[in-house]
Amino acid sequence: MFVNLAKDPAFSVGELTASINILPNKYGRLEQLNLFPVKGVRTRTIFVEEQNGVLTLLQSQPVGAPGQTGKQGKRKVRSFVIPHLPHDDIVLPQDVEGIRAFGSQDAFKTVQSEILDKLQSMKNKHDITLEHLRIGALKGIILDADASTLYNLYTEFGIVQKTVDFVLGTAGTEVVEKCREVLRHIEDNLKGEVMNGVRCVVSQEFYDKLVKHATIKAIYQNWSAAQEKLGGDLRKGFQVAGITFEEYRGVASDAAGNARRFIASGDGHAFPEGTTETFRTVVSPADFNETVNTVGLPYYAKFDERKHGRGYDLHTQSNPLAICYRPAVLVRVYSSN
Repeated sequence: MFVNLAKDPAFSVGELTASINILPNKYGRLEQLNLFPVKGVRTRTIFVEEQNGVLTLLQSQPVGAPGQTGKQGKRKVRSFVIPHLPHDDIVLPQDVEGIRAFGSQDAFKTVQSEILDKLQSMKNKHDITLEHLRIGALKGIILDADASTLYNLYTEFGIVQKTVDFVLGTAGTEVVEKCREVLRHIEDNLKGEVMNGVRCVVSQEFYDKLVKHATIKAIYQNWSAAQEKLGGDLRKGFQVAGITFEEYRGVASDAAGNARRFIASGDGHAFPEGTTETFRTVVSPADFNETVNTVGLPYYAKFDERKHGRGYDLHTQSNPLAICYRPAVLVRVYSSN
């Protein structure tokens, strides 16, 4: 039986939005790392203020003497428009008519369960899209689903991307020294920020070259033997000279069905962990009448009855901007041979 839910308060905008926000996130290593905490805002455009702090040594003075006057750093304001990601689907009578509920011997599928199933499927697409935006922020170049550039953070902040060639095809390369170069660059560009470590997500090609390198192979073999006894995945974090290297295999298809890897073959991207203000996912409110000027939520959902009562139209949307406020701390690693 296909029931009319149009006036059921359990399927109001507020309830559907609450439902989709508590559905599990099934995609995203960066979500697991909690690298990009979510912050809701009330507008579709955010302004990022940069103030170059001026640090100077304080000269000692006699007791009672006036203190040294502080110097103000230069301030710059940049604006970013938050991407709008809408998604639509439908629930038709034939989707539930005469269909046995999953896991049941005799209970027919209900409209309510079909809507929740659809919401989970729709949310999964938002989640993998968000992962794609976040890995873009880690690379410093945030791409849309069609591979066009939404924001080049290096251009926006007027800096040059740091790259380090690990030259893993050469047996004599001192990999530890390459790691120190990455670490020192990140430390120098924290600009008052804190971190508790550095992680580098890399393609499978880079990872395999790294662990097979002459200066690393023996270390990796000893470490992997210990990890195997503990039952861990060897690719989830191998530390070399203070950097945790992790194989990252994020991939998704665009609208045309073309599979796109989130990290290019042979590449990797290093970034600080444990920061407080460097990475953020900013979310704006939906373009609904009832959400104007409210604090944004990660996801929104809404539905309407179709003409002549022939099912329901489902609409979900997310409005996220994943951003790195200090792109100078991002380092691309690669091997030229």
